[in-house]
Amino acid sequence: MTDQTTEEPTTRRGAAVESNRRIDSAVMNAISRVHVQRGVWRMLVLTVLAFAIFTAAKPRVFLNPLNLQNIAIAAPEIGLLALAIMLTMLTGGIDLSVVAIANLTAITISTLYTSVAAGNAGLAEGMAPLIVLVGLAVGALGGYINGLLVSRVGITPILATLGTMQIFNGIAITWTGGKTLYGAPEMLVNFGRTVVAGIPALFLVLVAAAIVLAIVINKTALGATILLQGANPVAAKFSGIRTGRTLTSTYIMSGLLAGLAGILFVSRNPTASADYGSSYVLLVIVIAVLGGTNPNGGFGTVLGVVLATLTLQIVSSGFNIIRLTSYDYAIAQGAILIIIMVIDQVTSRHRRRNVPKISNALATPTE
Repeated sequence: MTDQTTEEPTTRRGAAVESNRRIDSAVMNAISRVHVQRGVWRMLVLTVLAFAIFTAAKPRVFLNPLNLQNIAIAAPEIGLLALAIMLTMLTGGIDLSVVAIANLTAITISTLYTSVAAGNAGLAEGMAPLIVLVGLAVGALGGYINGLLVSRVGITPILATLGTMQIFNGIAITWTGGKTLYGAPEMLVNFGRTVVAGIPALFLVLVAAAIVLAIVINKTALGATILLQGANPVAAKFSGIRTGRTLTSTYIMSGLLAGLAGILFVSRNPTASADYGSSYVLLVIVIAVLGGTNPNGGFGTVLGVVLATLTLQIVSSGFNIIRLTSYDYAIAQGAILIIIMVIDQVTSRHRRRNVPKISNALATPTE
C-alpha cells in the first residue's frame, strides 16, 4: 500500500515534467516561427522604404530601366553568398571562406578554359559544361574541408573558416601570381547577358537557388536536422541525429552555393582574380542577419535573406546616385548590422523571460 502511494506522486511528477518539456518545445517552436515571419515582414517594409526614398530623391535616374537592371544583375552573386552564410548560421556556425571559395571556382573555370582554348578554341567551348562542373566541384570541396574541420576535428566554425579563408586566398594568389585572369566560356558570357521578360538570367539563378534551398530547409529531413542542430545541439546529439554528417552536409551545400556565386562572377564579367569581392564578407553577414537569421542558430528565412540582398543593393545604387562614397556605404553596412543585432538581442531576452512563465503555468498539474 505504501509503495503504491509513493509511486503515484512520482508518476504524476514525471507526467508533469514531460508535459512541461513538450509545452516548452511547442512554445519555442512557435516563437521561432513568429521571429521568421517578423523578419520577412521587416525586410519587406525596409525594401519598399528604401525603394521609395531613392525614387523620391532621384526618380529619373533611379527608375531608369538600366539602373533597375543593374541592381538585378549585381544582386545574385551577393545573394548566393548570403544564402551560404545563412545556411551555416542555422547550425550555429558561420563560413567566412565563402568569397574565397567563389574566387577559387572562378579562377578554376578561367584557367581550364584558357588552357584548352590555347590549343583548340572549339574544343574549349565544347568542354564548357564540364569546365563549369569542375569549378562547382571546387566549391563543394572547399565546403567539405570546412565541414571536416568543424564536425570531425571540432574546431570552432569562425576559426576554422577564418583559417581556410586565408589558405584559399593564398592558393588563389599563388595560382594567379596576383594578377587578373581573362577568359571564360562563351556559354557563360552569353548567359550573363541574357534577359528573360526584362529580368536578367543571373537573377533567375538566385531565385531558383533560393527556392531549392527553402525546400531543403523546410521540407526535408536534412533541413529539420540542420535547424535542430542550431536550436539545441545537445538535444540533437541525444536524439540519435548524426551531427557530424549534418554539419558536413551543411558546409558542402554552403560551398556549392559559393561555387555557384563564383560561376556568376565569370558570367557577369569574364575575368577572375584572388581579391574579387574582398568587401563581400561583411556585406553577406549583414544581409544574413538583416534577413532574420539568428546568428546563434535554429531559425532563419530564405525569403528574408533575398529581400535583404535586394534592400542593400537598392541602398548601394541609391548611394551612388546621390554621390555618396563607398566608405559611406561601408559605414551604413556596419551600422545596420549593429542596430539589427541590438534589437534582436533585446527582443530575445524579453521572450526568454516570458517563455518559462508561460510554459510553467501551462504545465502545472491540476488537482
